[in-house]
Amino acid sequence: MNPESRIQNPEFRIKNPLHNERMIRFREAGLYFVTSQTLSAGRTTPEIVKAALAGGVTLIQLREKEMPLRDYVKLAGDVRALTADAGALLIINDRVDVAMAVGADGVHLGQEDFPIAEARRLAPDMLIGASTHSVEEALRAQAEGASTINIGPIYPTGTKVWEGDYLGLGGLKTISGVARVPFSVMGGIKAAHIPELIKAGARTIALVTAITAASDPESAARELLKTLRDALS
Repeated sequence: MNPESRIQNPEFRIKNPLHNERMIRFREAGLYFVTSQTLSAGRTTPEIVKAALAGGVTLIQLREKEMPLRDYVKLAGDVRALTADAGALLIINDRVDVAMAVGADGVHLGQEDFPIAEARRLAPDMLIGASTHSVEEALRAQAEGASTINIGPIYPTGTKVWEGDYLGLGGLKTISGVARVPFSVMGGIKAAHIPELIKAGARTIALVTAITAASDPESAARELLKTLRDALS
């Protein structure tokens, strides 16, 4: 089998071998760990990342909204070294410049962040992820060149300020129905939610506190991956 056929939609490919290899790895990761030092029970993000990697996580997004830029760049470099050593993908939240500076595998952009099309022009080999909360946003992100989309928030969450409706499983099914690229789901997800999310069509589960706030993040990551694999089998 041509490995590129493992991309969710074989017709949606960017003609860049490194990008497409990263797309395959994203699609096969299953668990998408998103960092938050403020929600890590007094531990540092590198400590939590090391534990998550040891637990088998292969896809990590560095998301530290309250950190000064210089500190964020330094942290991104440190986490890039950890993920590179482990053979894991690193996605940087919001900042295309930081992602490029540290040689990350991708960047994840919100609706009010750097334009997707411009990010694609600047970084043709990087994964460009986009947050989407509706069918319209998903279609627009794909049209502008997003490699992946995130659908959420699915459940109530305290990790971000949100004034809209939570999508639930119905919203997930509706938006994922128009997805032509690999998609992840996020928002208040705990281990108990994974089977129903898989049944609703999700394959990449993004979460924060299920790992960051765990008393043993390595064991938590390992158990989450097992739950995910069991739900897929």
